[in-house]
Amino acid sequence: MRTFSPKPQDITRAWHVVDAEGMVLGRLATEVARRLRGKHKPIFAPHVDTGDHVIVVNAAKIVLTADKANQKFAYHHSGYPGGLRSTRYSDLLGTRPEEVVQRAVRGMLPKTRLGRQQLAKLKVYAGPDHPHTAQQPQPLDLPDARQDRTSAPT
Repeated sequence: MRTFSPKPQDITRAWHVVDAEGMVLGRLATEVARRLRGKHKPIFAPHVDTGDHVIVVNAAKIVLTADKANQKFAYHHSGYPGGLRSTRYSDLLGTRPEEVVQRAVRGMLPKTRLGRQQLAKLKVYAGPDHPHTAQQPQPLDLPDARQDRTSAPT
């Protein structure tokens, strides 16, 4: 059986907007990464970018569980000896909440040129407004990512 390779004319990209208010960071990031890669589509191929554009609004109101905001660190290296810098996630949420969401999604994408191409389709905003209304994004509901979700019926 030959590997299916979608042609450029087969790929249609939709725009989705996600309201991150009250959502758990990891659960939101997995669904956003899935949409960016195109794994929700029947024409998915791991070597072709078939994903959609995703806009995340209200990133400042994202939730980290189990006190991760105070225990987890974001690291950055300047490239010079002794240039490793660490920032607590609670501080990062206060100053640059877009960076928190982008780091989480980036970690779930391939570490290749394809992954960077897919990450370019992610737009993250701290507040409720975004400049992409001309693209007519469809709201994307992620009930499993909500902090206050009810337990599944047994």
